[in-house]
Amino acid sequence: MTKPETVGLSRARLARIDQFLKDRYVDAGKLAGASVMVSRKGEIAHFGVIGQGDVERGQALKEDSIFRIYSMTKPLTSVALMMLVEEGAIALDDPVEKYIPSWKDLGVFEAGVAPQFLTRRPARPMQVVDLLRHTSGLTYGFQNRTNVDAAYRKAAFGGVDSKLPLEAMIEELARLPLEFSPGEAWNYSVSTDVVGYLVQVVSGMPFPAFLHSRLIDPLKMVDTGFHVPADKADRFIACYARGPKGELSLQDDPKKSSYLTPPSFYSGGGGLVSTAGDYMRFCQMLLNGGALDGTRYLSRKTLALMTANHLPGGQDLTQMSRSLFSEATNAGIGFGLGFAVNLDPAKALISSSKGEYYWGGAASTAFWVDPAEELAVVFMTQLLPSSTYALRRELRTLVYAAFDD
Repeated sequence: MTKPETVGLSRARLARIDQFLKDRYVDAGKLAGASVMVSRKGEIAHFGVIGQGDVERGQALKEDSIFRIYSMTKPLTSVALMMLVEEGAIALDDPVEKYIPSWKDLGVFEAGVAPQFLTRRPARPMQVVDLLRHTSGLTYGFQNRTNVDAAYRKAAFGGVDSKLPLEAMIEELARLPLEFSPGEAWNYSVSTDVVGYLVQVVSGMPFPAFLHSRLIDPLKMVDTGFHVPADKADRFIACYARGPKGELSLQDDPKKSSYLTPPSFYSGGGGLVSTAGDYMRFCQMLLNGGALDGTRYLSRKTLALMTANHLPGGQDLTQMSRSLFSEATNAGIGFGLGFAVNLDPAKALISSSKGEYYWGGAASTAFWVDPAEELAVVFMTQLLPSSTYALRRELRTLVYAAFDD
């Protein structure tokens, strides 16, 4: 930890973050606990830890507590694929059917219910870039919006508790229609799970083995993985949901959780657990332009490509999204290759910088990287769903209010 003043931040104003979370959320019984790590100019300037990790057992949240990061897995999976793009093993404009031949005849939904769907041919084949930017036409079962996502729910795949292995999910998807022609719209989906499958096919290594050997282990993200080993189980915390009266309701008991054993389904879209410190190492690598501690993972040009807006026509999520998903409600926000990207802070009405990129997880975790201000922030808690409270917007306001340079 460094003195906040040496990196242009106010210690007193950073302390407001912890007090705000304590007063408004933890003491009010809305969150069990939360931690916030703020890095600027390569130095950790603030690490606040508030509340409990396990209310039922009276265990305090700690700096090394292990969290379910859900969709904060997506940026790591996306970086893994872009490492293979850099090696010339796969290209962004490659058709996905080149790597998944059974997808060659995917149709677009017109009418019907599973298994009797009426489909039409897509306007163009799905490309690798469509998976990274969520314009593939795939969906998530939890969207509860169409007959297609209903078929996903019936097939019972795409969630971190899925019993179907990754390979079996790919084959199931070959039998289901797309929501729309690739590139036509944005829809949050299992696309990043498919990205993990492409990593596996192209590298010739199991997806989790590649992710660990090429990214997680070299970055020294020592507590990050697809399950919590027995010798770390005491640091794994409880996950909660909001009850009918606003109270905390235990959603996943850390002593009985499926995360305590290796999964059947290795989800590149949402399967990892991690700590605040581990995830900050990933963020710092991104902030450094793709390198950390003398090791380069991506070139700065590749990272610049990933954090550009890839939505067709330069549109934002409010113009492109068909997704019933809270992160798609912000004007001025585009989407890159694995990250949301801030195109216009004035339209977004968020204290931020143009070019900031970010994402979050289903249990209300979040991170962002702001290259213009040399800033990275990691927020950890465990409350489903992420739309329960406006934590992410409030956190941005508090962090940017602490600038003192």
